[in-house]
Amino acid sequence: MAGNKKYKVIVSDRAKTMLGIHIRFMAQVSKEAAAAKKKEIMSALRSLSQMPQRFPFFEEMYITPNKYHKMFIEKWYLVLYQIQDDIVYVDYILDCRKDYSWLIH
Repeated sequence: MAGNKKYKVIVSDRAKTMLGIHIRFMAQVSKEAAAAKKKEIMSALRSLSQMPQRFPFFEEMYITPNKYHKMFIEKWYLVLYQIQDDIVYVDYILDCRKDYSWLIH
């Protein structure tokens, strides 16, 4: 059954670094909140192993159409990823409270 297909999820070094920066910043205020947020984000990333196509494409003028899918993680995080064959490549984990115009120019 096609719906049961499992995808391998690979998180890029850049995305890991972005996540690390967010979590370290959060930990300065609350280690517990940072640990909970990291757990939530990691769970969301693992969920991409099933039906990663369920999230829409990231549509921006300077981004190649239909290249990245976007997944929002409550409340402020945006994950951009590509699907190639049976592999999901997580390329960016963005904090939407910050300016990410560098990505689309």
